[in-house]
Amino acid sequence: MRIVIFGATGPTGRRLTEQALEAGHRVTAVTRRPGILLQAEGLTVACADVNDRAAVESAVEGSDAVLSALGVPPGRKPVTVYSVGTGNIIEAMRRQAVKRLVVVSSSVIDPHWRPSGARFFNHVLDPYVNRVIARTAHDDMRRMEALVRASGLKWTIARASGLFDHPTITDYRVSENSGDGVYTARSDLASGMVRQLGSDRYVGKAMGVVTTEAKPGIAKLIWREAITKKQLQSQR
Repeated sequence: MRIVIFGATGPTGRRLTEQALEAGHRVTAVTRRPGILLQAEGLTVACADVNDRAAVESAVEGSDAVLSALGVPPGRKPVTVYSVGTGNIIEAMRRQAVKRLVVVSSSVIDPHWRPSGARFFNHVLDPYVNRVIARTAHDDMRRMEALVRASGLKWTIARASGLFDHPTITDYRVSENSGDGVYTARSDLASGMVRQLGSDRYVGKAMGVVTTEAKPGIAKLIWREAITKKQLQSQR
């Protein structure tokens, strides 16, 4: 299967690219920074900005499925990359008759998401970090999800909880709408998305991915994500 991955040089996009290649797919990795990705068998790198409709359509042409790991570091500035970028992807897929789409979103978008036994997270961190600091990003994710749901494509929305890096895929849990857990390893999120390419289980649905075997701890998670944010900003 020929897969196109948008946001391929981001923390989750790199995992997606690696795992899709390992699964035997041919991958077109779309990025504004092509020099970051290493050459690999089955990998084609396309330099494109998701705001460029013509470049997006060129990347999508001839593909069987599209995976989107578009994202931005959390902050209070206005965010449009999720809705605008995904909107351009959807239009390109329609014109090129490509049906399968899997996009990254957040468990925060589910209004009923409250992880069991996570009192400090539910009552302190979530209201402040997710509902204040990252509010503009989540608002744009809601706009993106609305576009995806109305697209007419065979779509799946992959919702992650608190993202962190872990070297291997774990025995993660997948459930409809959102997962009952605070954490999601990027390796597990990528695995859940790649697996959807061969499954109709979550077509037309949101899918929560939760990691239970590995937990970074709140302090370590915040520290690592702060470092990741600095690295992403330095690469722009």
